[in-house]
Amino acid sequence: MSGELLFGIHSIDAALSNDPKNILELYFESDSHNARVKELSEKARELGLKPHARPREALDRMTGGARHQGAVARYRAPPPRAEKELYELVEQAGKDTLILVLDGVTDPHNLGACLRSAEAAGVTAVVVPKDKAAGITPTVRRASSGAADRVAFFAVTNLARTLKALKEGGVWLVGLAGESAQDFYQLDLKGPLGIVMGSEGEGMRRLTGEACDFLAKIPMRGGVESLNVSVATGVALFEALRQRA
Repeated sequence: MSGELLFGIHSIDAALSNDPKNILELYFESDSHNARVKELSEKARELGLKPHARPREALDRMTGGARHQGAVARYRAPPPRAEKELYELVEQAGKDTLILVLDGVTDPHNLGACLRSAEAAGVTAVVVPKDKAAGITPTVRRASSGAADRVAFFAVTNLARTLKALKEGGVWLVGLAGESAQDFYQLDLKGPLGIVMGSEGEGMRRLTGEACDFLAKIPMRGGVESLNVSVATGVALFEALRQRA
């Protein structure tokens, strides 16, 4: 059967909660002693799905030996969101708009961790470029602990153009750049805001940096030159959340 393979309790729970109609097949470990697996099986039946019981060895073969926690599904990923929906979300959120822009994050584990922080911070949307960047894959879904199904995610063709449109819609853009002299904590992060992060190795591209209203850095006292992008994303989002609270 076609469809991507989802596995792990958080990934399956998120799919059941947010998009059960796209679950094609559902498998749970027979004789599992994990109470969460039994809860998910009951939840699936309440939604009208018919999960199949399989021995752990069968699930191991399906997932290539990956850690599945006794829960596996065949899932038809929904189509990507249209970019016009992004501007509709911004209009609806108004002064509470909080956008996370990831300019070329390629590691699926980093993207998953960024989505997890974004969902926890209550972002309006996450925006990435369509090319040379990770998209929503099964690995990203697992790394996000289900957040990938709860965050509005947009992969856009022309990131610079999208940033310009967001600015025209009243969103201020703050880019994180280690070379900046501006302290991120000194900025006013209230109101419609977009936080822009660069890629793992190269940082922000030139056009992306030029589109930002401000560039700032997270101050550090140790000897490392920079933070992992997913760590920096969490720091930035929750500083914005602290100020906006």
